[in-house]
Amino acid sequence: MEFSKRLDLFGDEIFSALNEKRIELEKKGMKIYNMSIGTPDFTTPEHIKNALIEAAKDNDSWKYSLRDLPELLEAVCRYYEKRFQVSITPDMVMSVYGSQEGMGHLGMALCDPGDLVLLPDPCYPVFAAGSLMAGAVPYYYPLVAEHDFLPYVKGIPEDIAKKAKYMVVSLPSNPVGSIAVPGLYEEIVGFARKYDILIIHDNAYSDIIFDGAYGGSFLSVPGAKDVGVEFFSLSKSFNVTGARISFLVGRPDVIAALRKLRSQIDFGMFLPIQKAAIAALEGSLDSVKEQCKMYEQRRDALCNGLRSIGWDLPNGKGTMFVWAKIPGGRTDSMAFCMELLEKAGVIVTPGASFGPHGEGYVRFALVLPPEKIKEVIEAIRNSGI
Repeated sequence: MEFSKRLDLFGDEIFSALNEKRIELEKKGMKIYNMSIGTPDFTTPEHIKNALIEAAKDNDSWKYSLRDLPELLEAVCRYYEKRFQVSITPDMVMSVYGSQEGMGHLGMALCDPGDLVLLPDPCYPVFAAGSLMAGAVPYYYPLVAEHDFLPYVKGIPEDIAKKAKYMVVSLPSNPVGSIAVPGLYEEIVGFARKYDILIIHDNAYSDIIFDGAYGGSFLSVPGAKDVGVEFFSLSKSFNVTGARISFLVGRPDVIAALRKLRSQIDFGMFLPIQKAAIAALEGSLDSVKEQCKMYEQRRDALCNGLRSIGWDLPNGKGTMFVWAKIPGGRTDSMAFCMELLEKAGVIVTPGASFGPHGEGYVRFALVLPPEKIKEVIEAIRNSGI
């Protein structure tokens, strides 16, 4: 059987190669420190788990939901007002099964084959995958150290901007760890207005931001609600990654377009998960703030440790990741990751898997406590790399 040529658009899964090597080394008795995948190791708050459990006891909860509960949409609206000081209405909100699924489908609702879209490089892989599945043509705008790994719209050629259908922005940014600076969102809104471009903002990490900075919403900027939508996730803030709870928030016409597409392939989010989401949105944010402090302690342990063994200053201003330049003038990130795993037992993600401008870098996930991160630093120090 010949399968769809669409599959040829995607490369091999990088984590499978690293995982095979991990299994091989563990069988030999080597201690492994896995800092490659961003799965939080913190526990889910009890009130969220209890809300799901109680809802699951109701027999009606096991039927098709068919829609987002009105009380869920209203809870998102109240949360945006409380957390971001942004006023939205229920027609500006819909649930998605994680930002990854939402981003993967949104391009299909927005693009026709051949449409041009603007994507960051490096970027989370689904940004590109969602565009390619829609038949769109990506133009990658670079996130480089020269501009603090931030979007630089002045560097996008005018002929490209005139053709662009949408632009994906991700701040705080996975994988590069940068955060929005004053005036940046305003500049992006002005760019979008000038060239009639929709902005799609990935806001999965607004609650994991360091050094006293504020993690806000793109939609808080004047004019942003006219030109953009935002993916807002509960996954990392509340440690519910497996439940896949995210929302697309913003322009009602874009929300309606994605809702229409998904109505053809989905019968709605499981009702107990919707109830759990409501509990998260309406509950205390004390654990979220405390967790951010713990992520910052991990960031400090990793970045200070890497600098102590000669690495350049890593970029880790936000998210649960640290973006680090490979030491020693090395440029092959995949080869370096394999060597790091074989000699130090440390698994990180090669920067090249996030795009061409990621080559020469690796991404660390902050999924180990500070004392374990100190062990990681010593393992790297003693590896001879």
